[in-house]
Amino acid sequence: MKKTLIFLLLCLLLSACDWFKAKPEIGVVLAKHFKNKLYKKFDTAAFHLVFENKLQELTAGLSNPKVTRAHYTKNEFKPTLITNFYPTGELDSLKNYIERSKADGFNPQIFRLSELTELLNRLNANRFKSIDEVYPLIAELELKTADALLRYHTFMKYGSINPRKYFNRYYIAFKRPNSLQMDSILNTSDLLSVLKNAQQTTINYLELKNALAQYRERLKTDNHPSIVAIKLNMERMRWQLPITVDEVVKVNIPDFSLTWFSEGDTLVHMNVCVGAKREETYTEKMKIFLKSGKLDDKPKNHETPQLVSVFNAIQVNPIWNIPVSIAQSEIYYQAIRDPYYLSNNNIKVYIKGKLVKDPDTISWGRYSREKLPFQFKQGAGEGNALGKFKFIFDNSSSIYLHDTNNKNGFKLKNRAISHGCIRIEDPLQFAQLMVKDKYQYDNLRMEVDLPPIDTTRNTKYRKLMAKKSDTLRRFQLKPAWFATRKNVAVVIGYYTAWVENGVVQLRPDVYNYDGILWEAMKRYM
Repeated sequence: MKKTLIFLLLCLLLSACDWFKAKPEIGVVLAKHFKNKLYKKFDTAAFHLVFENKLQELTAGLSNPKVTRAHYTKNEFKPTLITNFYPTGELDSLKNYIERSKADGFNPQIFRLSELTELLNRLNANRFKSIDEVYPLIAELELKTADALLRYHTFMKYGSINPRKYFNRYYIAFKRPNSLQMDSILNTSDLLSVLKNAQQTTINYLELKNALAQYRERLKTDNHPSIVAIKLNMERMRWQLPITVDEVVKVNIPDFSLTWFSEGDTLVHMNVCVGAKREETYTEKMKIFLKSGKLDDKPKNHETPQLVSVFNAIQVNPIWNIPVSIAQSEIYYQAIRDPYYLSNNNIKVYIKGKLVKDPDTISWGRYSREKLPFQFKQGAGEGNALGKFKFIFDNSSSIYLHDTNNKNGFKLKNRAISHGCIRIEDPLQFAQLMVKDKYQYDNLRMEVDLPPIDTTRNTKYRKLMAKKSDTLRRFQLKPAWFATRKNVAVVIGYYTAWVENGVVQLRPDVYNYDGILWEAMKRYM
């Protein structure tokens, strides 16, 4: 028994030795691969000196110089990518993946395709007269392979740009790789898995990718506006993170539309109105305003933000708390022109939280609109700008989906006309989907003077209508709140190209976001 235990312990020790056995150095690997004794003369110390000098030389042109330098310093300047993946042919696989990046809208040269091809060809030729000729080639190939791999993986998996740098109303979560993640890519033992993991796999993306190939074949060019639009929207899809709920309401700003998806199926599709485009000279005017501080110099920007949130409430017969910006730019002037504008439009005026009983008597000319001390609220009713429904979700921009008292906007081709919130064409149908059950839906209907679907509740409805028609009671509409179904997400996005039922859909760039994205991306395309 004792001899058996000793034998087993020896076996374990021998196995452990194999586990911790150092990987062969680059000289050994290349000597074996090429069957060339020259590489056995590989001097690690001499190579390290050459590698450090090459790293210093190339640093300015690396996409992630800090990560690259930290990685190779930590790994004692060993050319690990060549050591691990040149003999297996996986560096050729990397080159092949890079060549195919054109299908994803990129110029393969941004991933050093020509440079890697030329360096690999020189190494493959195996025509070195001395070992000193090998060192600079290995160093350059290693560093440029690392740089190409990091940039390729980042661009393909996460996108080529950070959307927050270019779009200040982009509030959708996205990912960018950190230094630890990039270091783990350079440390990989499975390069093919890293490359496969970088590929986009969503149906929407793959449909656009296929459309890009078809348009290129048909148009025989890579610079047609439709092709550029497809590339830009593929980039937007690379920013996307998965939505983890089954119920999703998607608003596409350029399409002026809303679609409710339930487990992938379309429940409803309707037109919407979105925020108006900011002024053409917005940037120049904003500089002037920041210097002067005068409201007359402040440029308008009502563009609807891009965001993701979850619905949490429905307000029926809403009161509109008129934003300060609208009070200053619109309500103030309307009140000066027409003393009865406020009462005629059911707008109440407050000062320090107290109701002003007779706002028609206010001498508006006495007040500076920059320092207007009043707050304005429009009461519920037919004339309310929010209509009869307001659909609420958490967001930092204070926007929401709502009904409107002006239905003519939905007849327009360009429906970028609101102050930033989203007006929906059929709020009742939307509310029916949003409430928890049929009972709550009937309650909601009665609040807006519609009979219940459940006819057994008609008696209650008639009593409610009688109360509203009794003018002696001076009945006033009051807001009513309804809970929403759980976990219904709202995604407000900006897509000017996508595929629907096999047909490429293209829309005007209403906010010039394609133009901004093109300027940021054109060097990569």
